[in-house]
Amino acid sequence: MKTLKEGDKVPNFTTTDQDGNSVSLSDYKGKKLVVFFYPKANTPTCTVEACNLRDHYKELQDAGYEILGVSADTERRQKNFQNKFNFPYPLLADVDKEVIHAFGVWGPKKFMGRNYDGIHRITFLINENGIVERVIDKVKSKQHAAQILD
Repeated sequence: MKTLKEGDKVPNFTTTDQDGNSVSLSDYKGKKLVVFFYPKANTPTCTVEACNLRDHYKELQDAGYEILGVSADTERRQKNFQNKFNFPYPLLADVDKEVIHAFGVWGPKKFMGRNYDGIHRITFLINENGIVERVIDKVKSKQHAAQILD
């Protein structure tokens, strides 16, 4: 797993959001972007993290950030997740893992003594020119917005 790091240029990507709309990195040219990766929609920690960003959405927007959530869930699952919790930002349905691999967040994980491959909970702050400004790899789901605004 080769994760993007500070100073790296984010490769352009295109995938679909929860409504089936095509979303590309180039859509955000000239804007600051938060891309947060989460293992699975509607699971406890992912829900807390996504709700924290929802609850602080205005502050993040005031700081100039657009937000994209990404997991390998289907459009339908992302749509249900978004509707259930009223997320004001798009959730990318990266079923083919194109975005996940572009950012390098897929790799070995351990849970309850089991080893498997999955999505690492990592957030990337990207500047107006598509360069990674900061990587948050120790995401605190209850204080995630504060970590970003810090």
